[in-house]
Amino acid sequence: MIELLWPWALALAPLPVLVRLLLPPLEQPLAALTVPSISRFRGADASAARPARRRPVGTLILLWIAWFAVVTAVARPQWIGDPVSLPTSGRDMILAVDLSGSMGTEDMQLGDQIVNRLVVVKDVVGQFIERRAGDRIGLILFGTNAYVQAPLTFDLATVNRLLIEAPIGIAGGRTAIGDAIGLAVKQLRQRPASERILVLLTDGASNSGEVSPEDAAALAKASGIRIYTVGVGADAMRMPGLFGALTGGIINPSAEMDEESLTAIAELTGGRYFRAQNTEELIGIYDLIDQLEPVEQDPQTYRPTIALYHWPLGLAWSLVGLIVMLRAGRPASG
Repeated sequence: MIELLWPWALALAPLPVLVRLLLPPLEQPLAALTVPSISRFRGADASAARPARRRPVGTLILLWIAWFAVVTAVARPQWIGDPVSLPTSGRDMILAVDLSGSMGTEDMQLGDQIVNRLVVVKDVVGQFIERRAGDRIGLILFGTNAYVQAPLTFDLATVNRLLIEAPIGIAGGRTAIGDAIGLAVKQLRQRPASERILVLLTDGASNSGEVSPEDAAALAKASGIRIYTVGVGADAMRMPGLFGALTGGIINPSAEMDEESLTAIAELTGGRYFRAQNTEELIGIYDLIDQLEPVEQDPQTYRPTIALYHWPLGLAWSLVGLIVMLRAGRPASG
């Protein structure tokens, strides 16, 4: 679509006519000294009979076209394209997910099935990722070691797929919470300080790694990173006995979870600690994080524009050049 940036400039189109009507014609100046010549007398009768010379109609048309082209160029025509959506820059959030061996404990329920903890985490966290449009999301997976599975990106679909494809134990069977926090700090410290978020999910206590959770949390606080910690796992689970499930005992599969340390990490950095014993509680936790860290970015769009004024301006110059060439090539009348 073509629009005019200064459409009022089109009002200048009739200016030559107004100048011709309102201003008196210019008088030809008389020569200060006249030299008599016989040729003037010889051609006196012919010049008296010849009418006053007028500007050729073709030249007049070219002048008017050139003038309209100049006026159009002054009106600043521009082509405006279709709206294009821009990626919105919201929060920078890293999700750290525990893949240690204990995440394979089957003490959670998804629908009508009893499943392990990681299956539920993938389902709930995957939906959480989909809702964070406008945020940069990164993914850290940790067990005995911690590693960046996905750097901060707007490509939420890829982050979600990488989470879904992660198997239990790929990072080792132990739990390096401090290393996971330290790696997240390294990823986030170069981002705007007011929007740095880490959501760390685990089902146990830190028993591996080079950095203690306390030291890593202090480093996160110094870097302006807010940490939300999530402990996942049921508090009671019936173990099958010799004669079936009903004869088995009840154990606490989350007995090794260090809730005190997870709470201290969250409180030190200005975040919160959450405890999820079942799928419904885990869903509610990530819904609450959505409320605590809302995506408040309005969608941004822009329409590409291309200036077109040089086209009518070039036409005007071309026509002026053509008129000059035509006048130069016309034989002078005696």
